[in-house]
Amino acid sequence: MKALKIFSLTLTFFVSATFAQIDSTAYGDIEIYVIDSYITPEQPYKFILSFFTSDSCASRIQVLFDKEYIVNEKYSDNHKVEILLNENLYKVERLKYFIFVKDKDGFESRSQLYEVEIPRNISIERDKDEGLLQVCCFGGIIFGLPSPTFVSKNSNQYCGLSKEIPIFSFYSGGYNYPVGYIGAEYSYIFNSDKKNFIRVGYKHIFQIKPIEYGSLGINYFSDFKGYNGISPELSIGLFRIQNVFTFYTRYRYNFQPDRGRTDFHEFSIGLYSNFFSLNL
Repeated sequence: MKALKIFSLTLTFFVSATFAQIDSTAYGDIEIYVIDSYITPEQPYKFILSFFTSDSCASRIQVLFDKEYIVNEKYSDNHKVEILLNENLYKVERLKYFIFVKDKDGFESRSQLYEVEIPRNISIERDKDEGLLQVCCFGGIIFGLPSPTFVSKNSNQYCGLSKEIPIFSFYSGGYNYPVGYIGAEYSYIFNSDKKNFIRVGYKHIFQIKPIEYGSLGINYFSDFKGYNGISPELSIGLFRIQNVFTFYTRYRYNFQPDRGRTDFHEFSIGLYSNFFSLNL
């Protein structure tokens, strides 16, 4: 019996929630005749509404998902209002609203639920903004990921992390990739006597099919403690992700021209993008 009551209550709640919707019927004795109801296609976007009533009355409108607006505080049978469109309404397909009127005796009437379509250019602008936001959020997260690195030094092996940021990208008629870029990079090598490195260098990109690109580069590196040198490198861009990032693999040889037995090798994988660089 208890289980049956619980089932009945659950069923009643489900049916009520399923069929609950906005009451769109009109009520009251005053007739409302809408003349104009549209949204201007140019910025600033405005909702234009005009209507007549069968008697002199004060009027207001309630825009769903927005707020209430006064149309006429004085009693009249001719009503018109211009409302600057709230940006929150860019996200809906149709603007929905009720008209409320009140006569001199204080009796209120309400119109049926009216709808006006949001212009297509607003919808396109909304979708474009949302798309750009998603790309920026996704790009920011992925762009912040460091590149895992394997280091070989004097027969010892280490693991590390590095992060390169392209600063200036140079274009010369290409579209997918620049011809080259200047970048800065920070590297951290775990359990090594020399752990922290800063690099600045130039990378030249050759677009090669069927892969994305091949790149040759030269860097100057330093740990700011007297360990300075040069590091030529070779990178291969293998495939693109979301048309923004390119997955690459890289080999780099680090050495000091004036010292021996201080060189080491690096192998790394990572994601390249010039989305956040200054394009020249």
